[in-house]
Amino acid sequence: MKLLRNVLLPIVPIYQAITWLRNKAYDTNLLTSKRYDFPIITVGNLSVGGTGKTPMIEYLIRLLSPNYSVASLSRGYKRKTKGFVVADSNASAQSIGDEPYQFYNKFQDIIVSVDVNRQNGIAQLRNLSPKPNVILLDDAYQHRKVQAGLSILLTTYTNLYADDFVLPTGNLREPKCGAKRADIIVVTKCPKRITANQQNQIKYKLSPEKQQQVFFSTIQYSKFIYGLGNTKQQLNTLKSMSFTLVTGIANPKTLVRFLNAEGFVFQHLKFKDHHEFSSKDITLLEQKKIVLTTEKDFMRLKDRLNVALIYYLPIEAVILEKDKFNALIEQYVARLN
Repeated sequence: MKLLRNVLLPIVPIYQAITWLRNKAYDTNLLTSKRYDFPIITVGNLSVGGTGKTPMIEYLIRLLSPNYSVASLSRGYKRKTKGFVVADSNASAQSIGDEPYQFYNKFQDIIVSVDVNRQNGIAQLRNLSPKPNVILLDDAYQHRKVQAGLSILLTTYTNLYADDFVLPTGNLREPKCGAKRADIIVVTKCPKRITANQQNQIKYKLSPEKQQQVFFSTIQYSKFIYGLGNTKQQLNTLKSMSFTLVTGIANPKTLVRFLNAEGFVFQHLKFKDHHEFSSKDITLLEQKKIVLTTEKDFMRLKDRLNVALIYYLPIEAVILEKDKFNALIEQYVARLN
């Protein structure tokens, strides 16, 4: 892969020029973005994935749903349906996508929806009765046709966008200057004991604009694992046995490091992000005695894998300056409600 990316290096200036010109067209109103007079928060990144968008959306849901009617709007990557869809009791990973299906299973008091056309999705949500007070756009940082009122940009501690390059040599969807559009930048998957000096060094690298706020977050793993029928048991029960870890996410390194550090013994079967498990994959996994997977992968496997001992390990984003971060979000939403 590294050799292929080096071979494709001459394409980088072309890709960078195209994405820069597209953004410049929006910045100068040659192409128009639709503005809204109600709260719309977008969560996204500059890179192709693995920055922790799903835990951040869930963080915002937990923060806002006690006081507001919240809707999430995703594109529904790899779903088998078209157009605007609101999740209901018939929803599945196939009908709305694995991440929205995870939101639907986890948060019964919000509206979960999907639409590739974010403008249409927003309009459809606002036509509902009752209509949502807040709309959370999942992975829509590059969707310039919608101008969110608050934009949250994620970048990982181990792969800052400041150290990366655009596709196809690097992992960036657009040039680094695209970060200037963000209102809030969150450095995700940080060590739990990240020092103030380390934070300052990262801020210096990112070189935020004066109006931009930079926060740092870590991943917190649950002490429990969950299985079919919402069964629950202590994660540590797996220490007395070996199991198979199955991941179909962009970057499983953080999870693997956590399990290794905790002394678990496991075999790791790594698949690409949003992997569509084939019949051959299912047959292979059904030969395993115990399967541990991510919550997103569990959404795609739970109805297909005929194994009683399949579990997922939930995670949550933890913001280091939680009170300050929460206040920014709540003040923005309250101002438009």
